[in-house]
Amino acid sequence: MQADTRVARTAVPALTSTPLSVPLYQTSSFAFDDLDALADGMTRPDGAFVYTRFGNPTVRALEDAVASLEGGTAALATSSGMGAINAVLLANLESGDHLIAQGALYGGTLALLRDLAERWGVAVTYVGGHDPDEVRAALRPETKVLYLETIANPTGHVSDLPALGAAVPDDVLVVVDNTFASPLLCRPIEHGADVVVHSTTKYLGGHSDVTGGIAVFADDARYRSTWKHSVELGVTPDPFAAWLTIRGLRTLALRVRKHEENAGVLARRLARHPAVRVVHWPGLDAHPSHAVAARFLDGFGSTFSFDVADVEAGRKFVTGVELVRLAPSLGGTETLVLHPASTSHRQLAEEQLAASGITGGTIRLSVGIEDADDLWQDIAQALDR
Repeated sequence: MQADTRVARTAVPALTSTPLSVPLYQTSSFAFDDLDALADGMTRPDGAFVYTRFGNPTVRALEDAVASLEGGTAALATSSGMGAINAVLLANLESGDHLIAQGALYGGTLALLRDLAERWGVAVTYVGGHDPDEVRAALRPETKVLYLETIANPTGHVSDLPALGAAVPDDVLVVVDNTFASPLLCRPIEHGADVVVHSTTKYLGGHSDVTGGIAVFADDARYRSTWKHSVELGVTPDPFAAWLTIRGLRTLALRVRKHEENAGVLARRLARHPAVRVVHWPGLDAHPSHAVAARFLDGFGSTFSFDVADVEAGRKFVTGVELVRLAPSLGGTETLVLHPASTSHRQLAEEQLAASGITGGTIRLSVGIEDADDLWQDIAQALDR
């Protein structure tokens, strides 16, 4: 064999031992000796690995891990959280269908629902998220999906998943965004959800160095039909992103508890500060969702919001912190702050912001794992300004 052939065909070594870390299969394609096996792998998610858009061993390891954490049958990893939401909704809705959603949602999700309504003819009805009778009243013969968030971004609204899921017929798909809670605080499938979505960019990855999403399915048939659509949609994650997320999962339990411990300290101190009008953390007794959250969540989360006087005060605060960083996203080891009306929910008109519980003075805080007193010293000095 000539040198130019040898350098182009580096061999993969055979293993006689088991790696402790999940191997990174950074490859686009897989070679076969059997044409029929290759063709079969392109028709189903549990066939042989053929092409990374259809499936990849590293990506599958992530999917299996999160499906196990959520108590699902199977999972579908995607290139972003919005990729997971799009894959699920576009695969399970068509023109003329009807969707019910809670009013307090992530801005990107609200923008997607608006687009589905305006361009694709999917009717959308918004509900409060606590009253199952309101959901029953919103049902139509063409209702296909009930869409909820476990802990809403950024108001901390906690949907009554058991009651709301029970309020819709079995043929209505219950989709729950569990990003803010993570499987450590809630497993929505245990409360009647059919599909659980995450932005793995957030707590599952946990280190602000990866972008990804995942959808976990309670039903294998739904998983397979959504997988088939996602292959054509092209929301495939890169194997390295999946590998980074798997690495993050290993410390998820440790991080989530520290995040929430710090959040409790900061939320209670913020609630006593004269510059703060209200704190939207469901762990506080005064929060409208506190009783619901205490009933079925295993914790109250660590990303929440609070309101100061007005837009100007909010803008001064987010640029006045020093240890806390002004940045998008959440769920990393560092504490981040954001002004939702200007950023994550910028797509919404003023009346939509109000309906979502967001004012010009609303500030979102993603609490990291630093020392709580150090964080408070920085937050207090910015509030005192």
